[in-house]
Amino acid sequence: MPLTLASLVQHSALKLSVRAGESRLDTPVRWAHVSELADPVPYMEGGELLLITAMKLDAEDPQEMSRYVRRLAAAGVVGIGFAIGVNYEAIPEALVEAARAEDMPLLEVPRRTPFLAISKAVSAALAADQYRAVTAGFEAQRELTRAALSADGPAELLAKLAAHVHGWAALYDTSGAVVAAAPDWAARRAARLTPDVERLRERPAPASAVVGGSEDRVELQSLGTGRRPRGALAVGTGAPLGTAERYAVHSAVALLTLTTERSRSLHDAESRLGAAVLRMLLAGEADHARAVAGDLYGALLEAPFRLIAAEPALPGTAQPEGLALLADAVESAAARTGETLLVVPEPGRLVVLAADAGSAVQACVDHAEAIEARRGRDAAGPEPDELVVGLSAPAGPGTVAAALKQADQALAVARRRGRSLVEHEDMAAGSVLPLLADDAVRAFADGTLRALRDHDATGRGDLVASLQAWLSRHGQWDAAAADLGVHRHTLRYRMKRVEEILGRSLDDADVRMELWLALKASPSPS
Repeated sequence: MPLTLASLVQHSALKLSVRAGESRLDTPVRWAHVSELADPVPYMEGGELLLITAMKLDAEDPQEMSRYVRRLAAAGVVGIGFAIGVNYEAIPEALVEAARAEDMPLLEVPRRTPFLAISKAVSAALAADQYRAVTAGFEAQRELTRAALSADGPAELLAKLAAHVHGWAALYDTSGAVVAAAPDWAARRAARLTPDVERLRERPAPASAVVGGSEDRVELQSLGTGRRPRGALAVGTGAPLGTAERYAVHSAVALLTLTTERSRSLHDAESRLGAAVLRMLLAGEADHARAVAGDLYGALLEAPFRLIAAEPALPGTAQPEGLALLADAVESAAARTGETLLVVPEPGRLVVLAADAGSAVQACVDHAEAIEARRGRDAAGPEPDELVVGLSAPAGPGTVAAALKQADQALAVARRRGRSLVEHEDMAAGSVLPLLADDAVRAFADGTLRALRDHDATGRGDLVASLQAWLSRHGQWDAAAADLGVHRHTLRYRMKRVEEILGRSLDDADVRMELWLALKASPSPS
């Protein structure tokens, strides 16, 4: 409990009495300071009990006392102790009235009470309060440590922390989602702070922020020892934290950071095991992969899964931030729903095995859509943290190699199209024409048809349109001629001119296929 003016007044050895400011005696005292300066304000920090004898003050001048007390109040001085029997036998009425006007506590100090006794009492009380705070902090640390080591781990730790700060606490994962909260009602309050947590995540750890609102005051602390935070802790209280509460929060941050880093070490070990499982699956050794996967990944291999392949949008980007963000997004989603996930980081690349139609796959899609939406707002081109992602069709342990090839094919198409994500099923189920939306294909098409278009530009015939009509009718002369509104002999003449100009025979199926694709990839200018 902090030292207050009331505590000093109630101190039996000091014999202090109150002459003004009775309603503000519960104000905490940070220090007791003696000053006979006419203007001690430049040497005040706020929170002091100022002890005076009015040696250099005209304490009987109402105007001077009004200015004096008003400046002290503005500087944060919490009270005045006036020693009687030194320069004045009683506190001058001008000072009493000025103190009452400012509601400034004014304490009368009897002659037999030296200022040193008051300073010692303040110092002893502050030391005792600090000792209680440190003791309470160590006790909180012990409780929080026991909670962190319990079966419930972070959830139990948050419950203990909330009790110590007389408020609430919440834990966020790397994506900014709430993992746990205490008490239970705090989860909804914590979820509204996700944007603030995301902003904190953009700063190197350790980082902190204070956000306030009509409900409470919330301190956010990042977790982790690396450059990128591994999570965040929110602590909500009705007032700023005291010393004991601050010790508790710092202990919680240290314990949660330790837990997070330990989890990261286990995660890295799991990733190495996952990489070995993936290599066995790619080698066609599904039975061996199941045996190695055990309980860790075995459930994932018993149901349809998808393969996700991701690479930086900017080729050659070293240590791409985007891959780490995607890994965090899918891992956080899987953790929230209890899904099994296999994440294999590779140099400049990320491969993920995730349950088909699960939350991790959806998180990947959502992450890619967010990148695409951001790219749509900023036409400057891809940022270093942007990705291209390919998603395979549902697969099983015996078809992992084919699924990875599907994911790579979809990724290549996504890169060509300037998309963030392409699913292999969309490629297989849709038309082949979107695959022609490539600069190299268009250049081939333009080169193939240029001679025919140059011929048509002279006004000597419409060879391109005639070729397209003839190919679309599968070489049926009458039907194609009817579409063009010309005689079939005219169309035969035009097709002969096409062969002469291109130097290729339309009887060749490969030639017809190339010309048809060229027409589709490079439509005639309108």
